[in-house]
Amino acid sequence: MPATLQCIVLDCPEPLVLARFYQALLGGEVDRPDPRWRVDDDWSTLHVNELVLGFQRAYGHQPPRWPDPAFPQQFHLDFEVDDLRESHHQVLANGGRLLDPDLGGRGWRVYADPAGHPFCLLGDY
Repeated sequence: MPATLQCIVLDCPEPLVLARFYQALLGGEVDRPDPRWRVDDDWSTLHVNELVLGFQRAYGHQPPRWPDPAFPQQFHLDFEVDDLRESHHQVLANGGRLLDPDLGGRGWRVYADPAGHPFCLLGDY
């Protein structure tokens, strides 16, 4: 039987800050009581429907530097959005950074969250 995905965990310097960033992007509930995980200064969660994102404090965290292979992205998340322009502004307003503006018209833009993890927004302009 295949494994069941329980949680996607991102290392970061400030777990609660990053949980709130992704809550602003995805909705959901930060640090909802769940017997599977503790919530404290070193760990926060975001429950979005059936998906759980975990945010774990990593002392000395070194963020990825997309696309520099010396500091690889390690993983990334893709989010499909209805309104790329509106989502772009929301990401920036909540501390995200634009890494690649999709000048080539691929249909996605690459951003970094406040801890430097790359992610993509996919959608129509």
